[in-house]
Amino acid sequence: MEISAAIMNVAFAKCDCCGLTEECTDEYIKRVRDRYSGRWICGLCSEAVKDELIRSDDRIGNEEALNQHMNFCKKFKSLSPPKKSTEELISAVKQLLLKSLDSPRSSPVKKLVFARPERCSPALDA
Repeated sequence: MEISAAIMNVAFAKCDCCGLTEECTDEYIKRVRDRYSGRWICGLCSEAVKDELIRSDDRIGNEEALNQHMNFCKKFKSLSPPKKSTEELISAVKQLLLKSLDSPRSSPVKKLVFARPERCSPALDA
């Protein structure tokens, strides 16, 4: 049984945004660095950068979206943990849910109004 060279060339890469460390092949690390101007970012941060691109009204580029996400991560890491983290998390999720319920744009599912056509009304044969 022969082990491929790709499996043997595994390294740990630390995300330049969030600090998460992932085990990846050297080839994959190189592709990610090529895509993000020499920076290595994890899969989750990569998705967040894509989301920044989609949500932007100003048609920003990949580099600007990456910078925005990196700034968000820096701000998040600099925050001290809340004293009542469980209560604050529950409150934040509650606010998010209430906000999404109040916003008609937040739900991709359109509310359907069912109207009964005349031909479907029951026939009264007395």
